[in-house]
Amino acid sequence: MNIGETIRNFRLQRSMSQGDIEKRTGLLRCYLSRVENGHTIPSLDTLAKIAGAMDLALSQFFADGSSNGHKGLPQLSDDEVRFLSQMRRYSANLNDSDRKLVLAMVKKMASNTSK
Repeated sequence: MNIGETIRNFRLQRSMSQGDIEKRTGLLRCYLSRVENGHTIPSLDTLAKIAGAMDLALSQFFADGSSNGHKGLPQLSDDEVRFLSQMRRYSANLNDSDRKLVLAMVKKMASNTSK
């Protein structure tokens, strides 16, 4: 999956320029160009800004609209993407031991809810 290509396709479908996205998000046009050309990978927070500027749900950037070999991947809701983004942000400050502890707690909570 090339997220930059996906962003460009949605932008062009909506007849928007990179300047339009820049005005709505505050992200520089040169940054958007680097993303669309695959030179930079945006964070989920930045993707959320771009999606909002195009009146899209963030999850649409990850939807599999064609059969390109990604069969079986789950579709994430906006809430799930937001949750995973928060987990990523907070887990960056954790050491390996703490990450393992958090993962064990999540597994335990998930197994308790399925019973």
